[in-house]
Amino acid sequence: MAEIIRLKPTRPCPICGKPSTQAFHPFCSPRCQDVDLNRWLSGSYVIPAKDEPEAEDGEQEVATPSEEDDET
Repeated sequence: MAEIIRLKPTRPCPICGKPSTQAFHPFCSPRCQDVDLNRWLSGSYVIPAKDEPEAEDGEQEVATPSEEDDET
C-alpha cells in the first residue's frame, strides 16, 4: 500500500490548541473556523495602520461632480 502524503503540516488550532485537521486547516473543526470568522467580522482582529498626515499647505482634495449630477 502507498504511503499517504500530507499536504499541510499538522499544527495546533489557533483557536483551541487541538491538532488541526486537513479538512479544516489550520483549524481543528468547523466550530473553530466559525469562531475565527466571527472575530474578523466583529472587528476583534484589527490590522494596525498609521494615519496619513493632513496636507500642510491647506490643500484639500475636492471631489468632482459625477456626470449623473450634471444631467439634472
